[in-house]
Amino acid sequence: MNKLHVYTGEGKGKTTAAMGLALRAAGHQKRVLVAQFMKKGNSGELIAFGKFENVCVTAAKPIKGFTSRMNEEEKRQAHAEQTAFALETCEKIRLWRPEMIVLDELGIALTTGMAEKDCAEKLIGCALESGETVVTGRTVPDWLAEKADYLSRIAAEKHPYITEKLPARKGVEW
Repeated sequence: MNKLHVYTGEGKGKTTAAMGLALRAAGHQKRVLVAQFMKKGNSGELIAFGKFENVCVTAAKPIKGFTSRMNEEEKRQAHAEQTAFALETCEKIRLWRPEMIVLDELGIALTTGMAEKDCAEKLIGCALESGETVVTGRTVPDWLAEKADYLSRIAAEKHPYITEKLPARKGVEW
């Protein structure tokens, strides 16, 4: 029986944990699908996954800037793109039948209004029919936290970005 993992919270490591689980599955020759919402798609783990024949990486069109600073037209466009990506990902899952699915940043896409609940529920349902499913996001809606079989809330106690104003570092934060 496939389970839903949700990694959320203000701390660093949500995507890292999800990618570690995906790497573990890939190492056991399972088919893995990594779908990233809202990100640029330039992180090191995605480059590494490109070397695996049993891993498929796909990404939505990245969000330009912070959703809180977008005008209504930019929000509408981003919402349409993220929603279309969720539907495309569901179809990809149906065709490829991965045994591990990572829906990276779907939680934040939902809580910022960039993805619709019904669309996300359909995507998660489709993913769970195929394999173990992971959803990440700094925040997630209550319904998603309640639906999770595994729920990890990652807390930030220290981070050089805050304590030293150190920008995100290649190979560490991305």
